[in-house]
Amino acid sequence: MHDQTYDRVVAHPKYAELMKKRNRFALLLSAIVLGVYASFVFMATMAPATFSSPLSEGMTWCVGLLAGFVIQAFAFVMTGIYVRRANSEFDALNRVLIEETAR
Repeated sequence: MHDQTYDRVVAHPKYAELMKKRNRFALLLSAIVLGVYASFVFMATMAPATFSSPLSEGMTWCVGLLAGFVIQAFAFVMTGIYVRRANSEFDALNRVLIEETAR
């Protein structure tokens, strides 16, 4: 990218809007995921007997294993939420920015 084009893009108000929205949303989702993972680790260290207890009598699966699977599914869903918003709102802002700075 030419320096002039780069300078026009960075100076454009839509670029600042795009970066602000994208960064705020990414930080929010990251904080949520971090909170879930930290809660998992906190519970595993503070209540290891609970995590190692079976889901029900006679089962070999434990609570901690199920919690780990749920956390992985949660992370997958959070990634999907980000991708959906990125492909709609953020890409639309990006297209407008490219069109306006290409002139």
